[in-house]
Amino acid sequence: MPTRPPRPDDEHPLVPSFLLYLDGPEHTLELETMAKWVNYLLVPVYINQVSPLRPWCSHWWEHPEALARLHALWIAWQGLTDAPACGHTGPSVWHRDHLDPALARLRAPDGPFAECMLDPARPAHNANPATPIEDFGSPLSPPE
Repeated sequence: MPTRPPRPDDEHPLVPSFLLYLDGPEHTLELETMAKWVNYLLVPVYINQVSPLRPWCSHWWEHPEALARLHALWIAWQGLTDAPACGHTGPSVWHRDHLDPALARLRAPDGPFAECMLDPARPAHNANPATPIEDFGSPLSPPE
């Protein structure tokens, strides 16, 4: 497994910690929890009409850029959908400032999923947005 990037301040960890700064069981738990959010909320509600112009990969966790962007999106969603903490306009802010730009980059024709739509050598990476949780694997572990 690659070593994690150094945290900006290892003595005072970020709360919540960004996924790329986690490793071991802490990384796995965060990833599994986020996968449920991606597969049960993000994909069914926001990922539609998959095509080469708007790609998606059912193995999104195997793309480091996608993993980082989805985790940032999930952290923002957690903070901005809690009305007592952020007020009633939080979801609107999340859509405008976080969701729309993240999906525009992730689903761009030259984004991290573009190769999955076009490369027949990557049959495991396909456009089907539904990914069963039991198929979920650690994205940064080397192949066995």
